[in-house]
Amino acid sequence: MKRILFLAVIACVGLYFWWSNCGSTPATESAHRDWVYGSVVYEMNVRQQTPEGTFAAAEERLPFLKELGVDIIWLMPIHPIGEKGRKGTLGSYYAIRDYRAINPEFGTMEDFEKFLAKAHELGFRVILDYVANHTSPDAAWVDEKPANWYVRDSLGVPVVQYDWWDIAKLNYETPEVHAEMKEVLKFWVAKGVDGFRCDVAGEIPDDYWKAAWAELRAINPDLYFLAEGEGPNFHADGFDACYAWKLKDVINDVAQGKRTTAAFKEWIKEFTEQYPREAIQLTFTSNHDENSWSGTEFERLGDAVKTMAVLTYLLPQGQPLIYTGQEVGYDHRFEFFEKDPIPAWEPNEYTELYRTLNALRHNNPALWAGEKGGEAVYVAGVPEEVLAFTREVEGNKVLALFNLSTEEQTINLPTELQGAYVDMYGVENELGEAFTLPAWGYRVEIRK
Repeated sequence: MKRILFLAVIACVGLYFWWSNCGSTPATESAHRDWVYGSVVYEMNVRQQTPEGTFAAAEERLPFLKELGVDIIWLMPIHPIGEKGRKGTLGSYYAIRDYRAINPEFGTMEDFEKFLAKAHELGFRVILDYVANHTSPDAAWVDEKPANWYVRDSLGVPVVQYDWWDIAKLNYETPEVHAEMKEVLKFWVAKGVDGFRCDVAGEIPDDYWKAAWAELRAINPDLYFLAEGEGPNFHADGFDACYAWKLKDVINDVAQGKRTTAAFKEWIKEFTEQYPREAIQLTFTSNHDENSWSGTEFERLGDAVKTMAVLTYLLPQGQPLIYTGQEVGYDHRFEFFEKDPIPAWEPNEYTELYRTLNALRHNNPALWAGEKGGEAVYVAGVPEEVLAFTREVEGNKVLALFNLSTEEQTINLPTELQGAYVDMYGVENELGEAFTLPAWGYRVEIRK
């Protein structure tokens, strides 16, 4: 009898845990925090954001970014930069000397905390650029920590990678490195940051990311994690989003006439087949690497610059990024290792474009990322130079039409898609059977 009662108790306990962990969890449980799906990321280059290049000056820019419709502010690395092997006058943000301190170029810890408090007051999420792969070669750890904290050559000198002679690579075969780097993350979470963009995430073992994100979400389940890397493994590791590098190449190539509209369909097909439905990729026409090393979006995309910007907001699974200067159409390659700020500016057509796109994304769940957004359904019968698709979620239907060529194209819209719409600018219109799109033209229409 005691054995039967014991088994009954075990069965009840098991049933309770099944019900609490599975049976009571709806099939539509979110893979990400609700605020992530419709969000827009702004990459803030603090050094170049303002003439002063400080947190105090950047804080004054926050109301403008709020009005623009930005949700997440990603701060490029804010820590002291090493002097040994320093590139240029001011050095690379990614050659970090002390993970727990503030670069005096930007101000003090108090200045950062004030910036963070103001950003939170306005409703932003703020994420830090986390450089887990390496420190500067004159970081205190190089001499203070055991030799096995760094990957070293045959002479015992910390190794560098690529042409990054201003860094020393950390050794993730050493468990103590894992532990200390998690403590760095926890230090900033305790300060109130909302997550991390993780530099060269593919250089770090998957088991580190899985353990780190599990520990951090136990502290704050609302955190957001972005991998500078591309692949389904990052989503298995616990990242919310990874980079859309392949899409970036497609955007550049199509704009330059090297590939055709079919390349976008190939990218969507590959992503759909390789990634889980809840996966999100950061979509962009520029970022700090592209801008400084490959050229501005105007150099790379030419007449297609606005078209491709709009497309980054419309493609499935995408989370769009705006890099410092794009919101005012600043056509300039920032000097990466020098002070090279945006000059005096006024809101312009690019400001209005991004404001419109951000509102479009916020107000149309069909355009959200991950499993909550609508999948792309191609429109039949359009010219092969035109990328045309719909995305729909629970009655919210968006029609996207892009002429990805240098010639005008005539669209013959299927009967079922004809009718009343409101375009991305809020103008009501009636779409009939046939209309034209100019070279690099686009239409984004919401079904009434």
